Amino acid sequence: MLQQIIDRRLSGKNKSIGNRERFLQRHKEQVREAVRRAVDGRGIRDMERGEDVHIPKKDLSEPVFGHGEGGVREVVRPGNTEHVKGDRVAKPKGGGQGQGGGQASDSGEGEDDFVFHLSREEFMQVFFEDLALPNLERTQLAETPEWKSHRAGFVSDGTPTNLHVVRSMRGALGRRIALGTSKRRELHELEERLELLLKHENPADPEVQRMRVETEERIAFLRGRIAAIPFLDPIDLRFRNRVRVPVPSSRAVMFCLMDVSGSMDESRKDLAKRFFILLYLFLTRHYDKIEVVFIRHHTQAQEVDEQNFFHATETGGTVVSSALVLMEEIIRARYPRNEWNIYGAQASDGDNWHHDSGRCRELLAQQILPLCRYFAYVQVADAEQNLWEEYSKLSEEVGHFAMRKATEVSQIYPVFRELFKKEGARA
Repeated sequence: MLQQIIDRRLSGKNKSIGNRERFLQRHKEQVREAVRRAVDGRGIRDMERGEDVHIPKKDLSEPVFGHGEGGVREVVRPGNTEHVKGDRVAKPKGGGQGQGGGQASDSGEGEDDFVFHLSREEFMQVFFEDLALPNLERTQLAETPEWKSHRAGFVSDGTPTNLHVVRSMRGALGRRIALGTSKRRELHELEERLELLLKHENPADPEVQRMRVETEERIAFLRGRIAAIPFLDPIDLRFRNRVRVPVPSSRAVMFCLMDVSGSMDESRKDLAKRFFILLYLFLTRHYDKIEVVFIRHHTQAQEVDEQNFFHATETGGTVVSSALVLMEEIIRARYPRNEWNIYGAQASDGDNWHHDSGRCRELLAQQILPLCRYFAYVQVADAEQNLWEEYSKLSEEVGHFAMRKATEVSQIYPVFRELFKKEGARA
């Protein structure tokens, strides 16, 4: 027997999501190019939005079936006022060649490209579809500005809209049973005694009549007391109780450390900016709240805003340990380890005062890394100086510290992928 299954479920609001995913897969290169352009023109915190993607109309063409030249065709021309049935219509002049709609006119204007908006999730998916945050451990914290209402049993006071009828009736029934049990038991005994008195051999006996009258009076009294028990009393009412509790959320802080001495020109700072942007975007996929701390250093370290971090210039030498010391001070003062997921990213050209590199390795190993979930160092220069040598020793000993080189813009993303690829794919 042939069976047929018909899906009659209604389509949801995202009924075209399948077509959209196939479209993005087909034009993935154009989408990636649009995302790369967005990285160039935005700040780190400005990456949490989508992007408009332009696709040339010629790339959207679909294969179609067409009729070849020649032959006899019968067609219906609506609105015809010149021909009648049976007329033969000659071919248009010009050798049968039509004018393509995609050709530019004399004014130089052609057809517009197809433009669609890439959502925030799709924007980040282009970067991070093959990545996973290493050593991910969500720390749940109580965010006081964010509250959620939860049920917390029942209370005797509340608004009528929160009245729980079943619970109230259950309480009323229990109260009526508790208050009337002893009276009903006594009433039942008196009714049996009255029945015996009415069947007495000598009902005219004064003693029997007195006992009967007393019994009838007590029965009437008990029935009145039982009838006086209210069916529903205000003390029986129960209302649903709801309390406000803080909503747990995961928080992370991202420390950006960068050398701004004279050897760090604008091109190297641009490389560092691209890496920091990628890290920030990556963390937004795993944490609800992210704070960014910018620390720039030459001979001294300073916490600054993003504008000064990337564009202010300094001269003189480099003492990298000053930035690490300031980072530890900020963590101790504002970001306790049991409340924040701490990530560090350092960018430098490798130049450092010779006697300071060993201290940098000690600060990282003993003070910084025990507080961090992950720390990544990116060198934007080829030369391997003493700082690279000291950090290389550390990378062999600590699993959540990684270091790579990136000297061109095209190398930033591969380096980032290598630093934050899935643990299962690590070499």
